[in-house]
Amino acid sequence: MEAYWDTILKAYKGYARYFWHEVANPDWHNYFYWLIGISLLVYALEILFPWRKNQSRVREDFWLDAFYMFFNFFLFSLVGYAAVSNLAVKAFNDFLAWAFGIRNLVAINVASLPHWAQLLTLFLVRDFIQWNVHRLLHRVPWLWEFHKVHHSVREMGFAAHLRFHFMETIVYRTIEYLPLAMIGFGIQDFILVHLFTLTIGHLNHANIYLPLGPLKYIFNNPQMHIWHHAKDIPEGSYGVNYGLTLSVWDYLFGTAWIPRNGRDIKLGFPGVDRYPHGFFSQIFIPFKRKS
Repeated sequence: MEAYWDTILKAYKGYARYFWHEVANPDWHNYFYWLIGISLLVYALEILFPWRKNQSRVREDFWLDAFYMFFNFFLFSLVGYAAVSNLAVKAFNDFLAWAFGIRNLVAINVASLPHWAQLLTLFLVRDFIQWNVHRLLHRVPWLWEFHKVHHSVREMGFAAHLRFHFMETIVYRTIEYLPLAMIGFGIQDFILVHLFTLTIGHLNHANIYLPLGPLKYIFNNPQMHIWHHAKDIPEGSYGVNYGLTLSVWDYLFGTAWIPRNGRDIKLGFPGVDRYPHGFFSQIFIPFKRKS
């Protein structure tokens, strides 16, 4: 038990030191300022080249989404996610060692590959896992209640990318952990991949027109992702265009849907107009028992 308590304390202390270092020491390796820089760049593109020209530059819930950005990427871990996740990983590994004698999860070690090949493998495997998790968020009713927070966006902009319930982080990371651990990836490998996917995610939600030509069959884009947020989707469907960074999975598995130019379509879900706009009300509403 003492080892678990030490894990919690080390996680809190470690993440607090990391968070303070990120804020107090801007440099090229600092993720905190990469988030700000990428966000400002994409926001500048929205202002200079807006796709929906009648949409306000400071759109509905802009500041709410800005808070979600920093909460989900920094404050949530400071509050407890870093400690809980480290504890869960230790408990899971201890269980595997106790029950099955497994002390090393790595089944396919990619460390012998060139670094670029390792990152490409990480990117492809992780994106495919996330595509499947995203489908689950739409298909499983109790998970959809958490995912509704993201779909409560009624005017699209870059910061909507990071409006999501903290439970989504737990679901994604839990399902990602085992397959990524089995091919020998650690958290330090995520940074380059994560900055790339962050940029694509911002662009997908941005109020810009971004024609990709044939590359649209590989990479997600604003003209495709707007239909994922459409209020009206094909009858009998749980959702469409689930890709986070890559669109190729949707084309391969038949979930791609772009019926026309979606610039001015209504966004959300049935009942979105009655959905709360406050941060805490959105965080707590999925936990409320439905009458």
